[in-house]
Amino acid sequence: MNIYAEFQDLKHNQRKALAILIDPDRLKPSEVKKTVKKINKAKADYIFVGGSFISHNHFKKIVKKLQKHSDLPVIIFPGSTMQISKKADALLFLSLISGRNPEYLIGKQVEAAPILQQIGLETISTGYILVENGHTTSVEYITNTKPIPRRKTGLALATALAGQMLGHKLIYLEAGSGALESVPLSMIQKIHKHLNIPLIVGGGVKNRQQILEIWNAGADIVVVGTAFENGAF
Repeated sequence: MNIYAEFQDLKHNQRKALAILIDPDRLKPSEVKKTVKKINKAKADYIFVGGSFISHNHFKKIVKKLQKHSDLPVIIFPGSTMQISKKADALLFLSLISGRNPEYLIGKQVEAAPILQQIGLETISTGYILVENGHTTSVEYITNTKPIPRRKTGLALATALAGQMLGHKLIYLEAGSGALESVPLSMIQKIHKHLNIPLIVGGGVKNRQQILEIWNAGADIVVVGTAFENGAF
């Protein structure tokens, strides 16, 4: 299975996809089967899995259980270098290009690279852009970086273009877990217009109407996390 080829196909054929983000910090292995049923009911296309504080062993157990009970691709959306499992189908190899902290631009990636090469997991180079959403997110706090202001569409576009020119295969616009506001549609539209690579958008998505609006603005994949946990889907 080549996950990136699927992402490219989505963009090329103007198809849209939904990913459910599972935070292992909030999920017990015994709850995975029930959660997968909810994911299937939501008609998701992908399962993203990742959190901020999870232990390595627990993370691996959750990924293994998700693979056992679901036919959907399981893609790691890592919160740390501890969140790696050869049981996953792919890993988004994130570089926080909206920030200026070298640890999250290249430092953590250097730590993870030998492990990823050894286990042979598909890695998808991803330019990760954090966008202001109304309050401080876990990503902002942990990485000690500031998000791009919501009204600075030009800056967000320039950052996305830089990511593409640097060779990233995806751009991920993120408002943050539990965001008060999602990424502005005008920002998504502007970036979509100028990108040649797939675009993922997540954070602050609370209902299906928002998903449709974000798809229509140009996102190839919309990611839903907190709203799914709260039973909105």
